[in-house]
Amino acid sequence: MKSIVIAAVLAAGMAAAGTASAQEALAKSSGCMTCHDVATKKMGPAFKEIATKNKGKADAEAKIIAKLSAGKEHPEVKAKGDDLKGIVKWVLAQ
Repeated sequence: MKSIVIAAVLAAGMAAAGTASAQEALAKSSGCMTCHDVATKKMGPAFKEIATKNKGKADAEAKIIAKLSAGKEHPEVKAKGDDLKGIVKWVLAQ
């Protein structure tokens, strides 16, 4: 029984890591990583800084998606729809 629980926990962890890896790859292919990095400031703030700044804000995801989609305070992004939503969720999870 213990080994089944351990296997389930490991599988869940691997699935979550795979999703994060996929979102990071999507961020790279969408050009996000040109100006941003996960941990260090480049042209734009680090994703970890964005996550920290928005921690606990229920409307953070919607506000960031609206800002990125509008292209007013941020250059136009290549990712749209569910891809953009997935990247924003990944950024906020840092």
